[in-house]
Amino acid sequence: MTKIPFAKAHGARNDFLLTWAQAAPAQDQLARAAVALCDRNAGVGADGWLLVTPPSGGNPASIRLINSDGSDAEISGNGTRCAAAFLCDADLTGPEIVIQTGAGPKHLRLLERRGLQYQFEMNMGEPRTDELRLALPCAGGEQECTILWVGNPQCALLVDSFDFDWKALGAEIERHAHFPNRTNVSFIRVQDRHTLDVRFYERGAGFTMSSGTGSTGAVAAAMARGLAESPVTVHTLAGPLEFRAEGAALVMTGPAEIVAGGEFYFEP
Repeated sequence: MTKIPFAKAHGARNDFLLTWAQAAPAQDQLARAAVALCDRNAGVGADGWLLVTPPSGGNPASIRLINSDGSDAEISGNGTRCAAAFLCDADLTGPEIVIQTGAGPKHLRLLERRGLQYQFEMNMGEPRTDELRLALPCAGGEQECTILWVGNPQCALLVDSFDFDWKALGAEIERHAHFPNRTNVSFIRVQDRHTLDVRFYERGAGFTMSSGTGSTGAVAAAMARGLAESPVTVHTLAGPLEFRAEGAALVMTGPAEIVAGGEFYFEP
């Protein structure tokens, strides 16, 4: 049996377990450990597991994100804020934070701290729109999607309401043949030019209460289609995330909170 130390944090109820990389099991055990840790019935429960390497020798902190299904992901916006909170709690960083992710370095600024509750501003970089209007054949009929890259793949769909089984459609699109490496899926209801209501089905995690990169993709898709302009509030099932444009980049403001810590008993 291997004891895996962890902290649990959430960014707008998108929850993650965080472990210092040097305390993680061997490389060939990581995927199975992630599945066991993130299991909501037999494990601790989370949308993903973050292995955090502290800053050292002039190099910034870095994170590796493993989804709850054991697959690796380039980045999570909410998860990166949780990692920033983890580093702040360990007194390993100041208010200006750089974290190396699978999508490159991300710059964050600590705006507020109250105990283990944090508020960060995070530069999400420049979204790339790959296809503005893709007609995607699905079981229930063709779906018009906007395909983007925000450090990870995003497929955004505009909807008039959420009065349909969008989780089932999200699961179908996540593994659609058009996306050989799978994709994150967001469903966007435009309230006005500065307000979006969004639901998420994430690659490797399924339904999540919120998503930082999914919200970034939703804002980028709505802006690319002329339906939104900066600043934009994204309403998720867990509350709002705020976005503003800085040139071609999008800057997100959102919370992170550390809620628990302990050890998980992993049987390799």
